[in-house]
Amino acid sequence: MTNKSTIALITGASSGIGRATARAFAAAGFNLIICGRRKERLEELQVELSQTVKIFTRTFDVRNNAEVAEAIHSLPTNWQSIDILVNCAGNAHGLSAIQDGDTADWDYMIDANVKGLLYVSKAIIPGMVNRKAGHIVNISSVAGKYTYANGAVYCASKKAVEAISEGMRLDLTQHGIRVTNIAPGAVETEFSVVRFKGDAERAAKVYEGFEPLKAEDIADAILYAVKAPKHVTIADVTIYAAAQAAPSTIYRNL
Repeated sequence: MTNKSTIALITGASSGIGRATARAFAAAGFNLIICGRRKERLEELQVELSQTVKIFTRTFDVRNNAEVAEAIHSLPTNWQSIDILVNCAGNAHGLSAIQDGDTADWDYMIDANVKGLLYVSKAIIPGMVNRKAGHIVNISSVAGKYTYANGAVYCASKKAVEAISEGMRLDLTQHGIRVTNIAPGAVETEFSVVRFKGDAERAAKVYEGFEPLKAEDIADAILYAVKAPKHVTIADVTIYAAAQAAPSTIYRNL
């Protein structure tokens, strides 16, 4: 999928991995539907990338199924044949032992990371099935492969993404749809600022003493997966920073 008629929809495109993926896809010549909650950021990205490809924006919260359905089903006819879906939207909220967890944080993570991914996918998959073609990329996390202390619910939400990716592949391969699961390690984005409720100083300490991954590193992997030959499925990719051996094992100041 490398020609100018390819349409890719990216959630969480207003920042981080989603924004980097939009830029990588535009450079590859894909037309884009960029989605997120922050309209101003989407519009800025639209201006930037519209010099290269056709681009459309949709503002909605993936946690709201009605908003998702309205935003996707109301796309103009010439934008409805979505070839690639990248489910980037999602976040961590809080870092505490299970007994001290905030149930509002739990709701946010499960609603965005799990239900939001399902809502968006549900709105797009039927069209792919009808066309017998498509590619879905889900962004999970190394936290979905190895649980770490004080992150039980976040890790659980990302384990769910891993399971959903496997289930999608089992259900959709017969319809010519490829499914890729990408599990990033420590990526320096707004992730930790969100997790720590805007505490930028605490968030910065997460990435001290080593070189973390960049959003562009993950975007490169996503682009590689979607550009693979049709007879190839990149099913699952785990990406660590060079100094990281496990989700909570980072060798700092090497």
